[in-house]
Amino acid sequence: MKKHRNIPIFIPHIGCPNACVFCNQRKISGRQSFDITRVRDELDTAFATVDGNAPVQIAYFGGSFTGIDREDMIALLAIASEYIDAGKCESVRISTRPDYITAEILDILRAYRVGTIELGIQSTDDRVLAASKRGHNAEDAFRAAALVKEYGFELVGQMMVGLPTATAESEIETARAIVRMGADGARIYPAVVFEDTALAEMTRSGSYEPLTTETSAVRAAAVLGVFLEQNIPVIRIGLQSGESLVSGDGVLAGGYHPAVGEMAYALYFRALLEKELRTLDARGKNLLVFVHPADISKTIGQRGANKDYLITRYGLTGLKVVPDGNMMKNTVRIHISDLK
Repeated sequence: MKKHRNIPIFIPHIGCPNACVFCNQRKISGRQSFDITRVRDELDTAFATVDGNAPVQIAYFGGSFTGIDREDMIALLAIASEYIDAGKCESVRISTRPDYITAEILDILRAYRVGTIELGIQSTDDRVLAASKRGHNAEDAFRAAALVKEYGFELVGQMMVGLPTATAESEIETARAIVRMGADGARIYPAVVFEDTALAEMTRSGSYEPLTTETSAVRAAAVLGVFLEQNIPVIRIGLQSGESLVSGDGVLAGGYHPAVGEMAYALYFRALLEKELRTLDARGKNLLVFVHPADISKTIGQRGANKDYLITRYGLTGLKVVPDGNMMKNTVRIHISDLK
């Protein structure tokens, strides 16, 4: 999947009449309203700060883009086209729901040079979708994904962990299903319980038990592994920090910690190392771990948690993480040394 720099424009909830139990787009985006007349100003401000060589995409996020009023949708696409024509960006990225994808809509998106469609799949377990009041079933997701790929768009599958009735096993199966759909990328969102949602009411009544930050990281790490093992890049784990997430205002519970993604990656790397160590006799020896330079902090873990855990668990004398630019990302190579 080509790496892009996104310029996000958030459209909170105006494209979605559905009321999923977890959704409060105004809290998620930190925006209480949307004014289409201000989009050019936002884009001009953002483009003034763009540097570097990565291609740029204008990204319409937040609500279900293809569900908004058709005139507004085309107007937003036309605005983005002005910046494409001016050579300031390459294409457009949108996010939407599986049940808001049709051939007619894809014809429009392709005409306005949309390059990437992020599909809010969330789960492929019909029981989880029903409990979350998603308003569509898993077959809708498979149909929409197939159509998106048939039209030649890049497909990003968005999924959630910690939804009502979901299990670690059902989440892993959702990740596998997104792989089978031919996804070019993925996003993983631990469920956050926002105030003014049905999920908040369910939490207070005891009919739903939110994941903690720690269990969110564990569950995210499990599905992260599914994607990385199939060389599917994970764009992000966890919501982007709108004002409400930074302050904690409006958040009742769930996996909203700003470092939940780092925690999930650290657990993934711990699992990789443990898989290797279980087959070796490393007790009383030093361990050298070679990783891509970008993976050093993920391997060590927050505040050295992975390093401390592995030394204690496997009786190591020491553990050193060594950067190796020849390594592929998200892989490890270990060397055991008798040297003190």
